[in-house]
Amino acid sequence: MIDNTETIDEFLARCSDDVEEAVRKAAAAEILPRFRRLTADEVDQKSGPHDLVTDADRLAELRLTEDLGALLPGSVVVGEEAVHANPAVYEALRGDAPVWIVDPVDGTRQFVHGDDGFCTLVALAHRGVVVASWTYAAARDQFARAVRGQGAFLDGERLFAGPPAPGRDLVVATSHPDFTTDEQKRALRALWTDGIAPRPCGSAGLEYLAVARGELDAVAFSWEAAWDHAAGLLLVEEAGGAHLTLTGEPFRVTGGNTLPFTAARDTATARRLAAVLGAAV
Repeated sequence: MIDNTETIDEFLARCSDDVEEAVRKAAAAEILPRFRRLTADEVDQKSGPHDLVTDADRLAELRLTEDLGALLPGSVVVGEEAVHANPAVYEALRGDAPVWIVDPVDGTRQFVHGDDGFCTLVALAHRGVVVASWTYAAARDQFARAVRGQGAFLDGERLFAGPPAPGRDLVVATSHPDFTTDEQKRALRALWTDGIAPRPCGSAGLEYLAVARGELDAVAFSWEAAWDHAAGLLLVEEAGGAHLTLTGEPFRVTGGNTLPFTAARDTATARRLAAVLGAAV
């Protein structure tokens, strides 16, 4: 637990492993036992056929909310399912209390279809700044962590994204068209040009991890939900990458961003893609 005199940095130095343990336990208790064993009554639609929720999402988030709140008294949790039930919960991101940003199953569509391309995302933010993140691909037994200013790591090995290899097309994962406005569709279509090879995105958290590992050059996304982006954006930053909105500013988890935005394995690539997106708006 944290007392009134402990800073966030001191809490992270002492409890980062405890957060990882909480994430692993939630996945072991609520997610993995349902993987490839979901029944029809355990799956629901939210806004449409591409926006699914399962009992694993709901129960894992409830468990994480309890366990993370106990680790850091005075903190609040902004979870995807809690915000779906009560959108006012999202306002905590703009407050002074430390905020846990939780996506219990990122890539629910993949999870429902028995694909192992899903993960659990947890980030800790304070006054609008993401200070730490945990990304757990439970079905692949991969765990990535990042602490601001201290680097990004996958299973204990430090991540360095590095610049893309010269002379080849940039591979960019992009938003599903169901989640874009007409203006955003125009911007994203601009990526279909010489030197860029767009493809549809899967789990946002795993796409960010691929950028941080230097396996994917960039992402270009058109929605702001903090639980999809907070953990991965810090991973990319701490691996040497960068993220930019169409105004040339970094993405803000508190909202108000000019979309689409991009996150890339180096600053030059982020600037190039933001310019391509911005020219089409």
